[in-house]
This record gives sequence, C-alpha cells and structure tokens, in this order.
Amino acid sequence: MLEQLAAFFQRKHVPEAPLPAPDARVALGTLLVRVAMADKAYLFEEIEQIDRILAKAYDLKPIEAAKMRASCERLAFEIKDDVEMAQLIRDNVEYEHRREKVEALWQVVLADGISDEREMALVELVEKVLGVDRNDSDAARLAASIA
Repeated sequence: MLEQLAAFFQRKHVPEAPLPAPDARVALGTLLVRVAMADKAYLFEEIEQIDRILAKAYDLKPIEAAKMRASCERLAFEIKDDVEMAQLIRDNVEYEHRREKVEALWQVVLADGISDEREMALVELVEKVLGVDRNDSDAARLAASIA
C-alpha cells in the first residue's frame, strides 16, 4: 500500500480526458477560440465573450459553457485545419444559423477592442468556407460591432 501511495505522489502527469469528437457545436467553439488566439493574445474579454456565445447558442449554464470552451481550447491546439472545422458547420447548419456563427466570430474579434489582421483574416476564411454571402457577412460584422 505504501508503494501505491508513493507512486500516486510521484505521478507527474494527470491523464487528460479525451478530446471531444468534432461536431458543429464543437467546431464553432474551436473556431471562436482559434480566432481569439490568432493575434497571439488570448485575453479575458475574449474568453468571457466566447463563454457568453456558447451559453446563448446552446442554452448552457455559465459553468457548462466554460467547460465546453475549455474542451474547445484543447482541440484548438490540436487541429491544424480551420477549414475542416468550418466545413463541419457548413455541412450541418442551415444558412441563417451560419450567418449567426459569423456574427459570433466577429464578436470575439471585437471583444478586446483591438481588431488584428490575423483575426480578421481567419474570420474571412471561415466566412468563405461557410458560404456566407458578402452582404450577409457585412451585416453580421456590423451587428457584432453594435452588440
């Protein structure tokens, strides 16, 4: 028993829970995180905005939204292809809701008060993959700026 106790305290790494299987919900959360991290500054305002977006979009309590974001953060470090995440949304979400997802991405870009070119470029890439019309995209960006 003493050996088991010693082994427990010598363990350097707690095994992590497996990454969530990507679906449209997880894809949105992951893209929100990736947009926030695109400028290499992942700020509290952006994290807070992501939690609000996830809570509202999926009817989650604040703790549930924070847990979902945390899982999406882990996935954001693992994925290499933002297009794949955007395609999951495009293939599983109706057009009007895809436009709402674009608005959510712009809300994250604008959350810290600093519009970085890398963040904007990622949102524009996702918009194209989602197949969101330019006029709808502009309307989503405007709505995000006044929200």
